[in-house]
Amino acid sequence: MRTTRHLLATLLALISLSATAAVEVGQAAPNFTLTDLNGKSRSLSDFKGKTVVLEWFNPDCAFIQKHYLSGNMQKLQRAATSDDAVWLQINSAAPGNEGDYTPVAVAKWLKEKDAAATAYLRDQNGDVGHLYDARTTPHMFIINAAGTLVYQGAIDSIRSTKMSDAAKARNYVSAALADIKAGRPVATNATQPYGCSVKY
Repeated sequence: MRTTRHLLATLLALISLSATAAVEVGQAAPNFTLTDLNGKSRSLSDFKGKTVVLEWFNPDCAFIQKHYLSGNMQKLQRAATSDDAVWLQINSAAPGNEGDYTPVAVAKWLKEKDAAATAYLRDQNGDVGHLYDARTTPHMFIINAAGTLVYQGAIDSIRSTKMSDAAKARNYVSAALADIKAGRPVATNATQPYGCSVKY
């Protein structure tokens, strides 16, 4: 009986630990290493001392298309990188799932849309997506120069696929980046992400 109770207690502890394993705002952002379109390994730790934006991405998602066809995402990318931030697109689609483009195909898509991210990274086994509990495309994360997660959630305040809404919405990413640049705490540091489900 005692052994059974001990096993049950251990199991419940493990379940509790796994339920809280994802990084939270105010915590150190966990390191990861993924490969970019040129076959180069990129680690979060490579960008120590810089603000880093993580954008969960799926080129077939209507919400992603909204922000790229309107030019909204590229505008954000250029504004961030011009301030010396790093912008990493991460695709956690499993092999064969929606949005799992080959490197050649996704490079063509990004070129056609004039994307301006620092790098595009494939996460086909979903390890990094699960590490960060990325739920939607887009799901945005911002890490400050000290390596702390300071924002996670939606790109903006209007949950729609209408391109015209991008200009009307309150953009949480640009607001957070402005707070970081000004040396202020991020005022809105967590929101509910919206978009297509990540295709793990």
